[in-house]
Amino acid sequence: MTNLNENELSAIIVNAALKVHRNMGPGLLESSYQECLSYELNKAGLFIEKEKPLPLIYEEVKLEVGYRVDILVEKKVKIEIKSVEALNDVHLAQVLTYLKLSDCKLGLLINFNVALIKHGIKRVVNKL
Repeated sequence: MTNLNENELSAIIVNAALKVHRNMGPGLLESSYQECLSYELNKAGLFIEKEKPLPLIYEEVKLEVGYRVDILVEKKVKIEIKSVEALNDVHLAQVLTYLKLSDCKLGLLINFNVALIKHGIKRVVNKL
């Protein structure tokens, strides 16, 4: 694990997403982008966890309700990957919910199904 903060990690993640998008282009399945991005982040020396289960705590009871974060980077930044025509409010709400359930401060919502990747990346913050 590194000592990088969320903003430093975010810069590395965005550069890796740019590289993946440049090489693969839009139109693939989310799982393909998840594997490619995971590869790039591993190559950058970051600790990642894919398909990380995220329990819901209700009245001090841990409930396994099927929430899974696509990629968790350095236990600090959650990445939700999409390959959709357009991001909408429910996608942003999903990332914000994941942040609140885990007490993480930063999430990145990345839609690879765009002509320019900069139009597909949204930062979602929780008390950052």
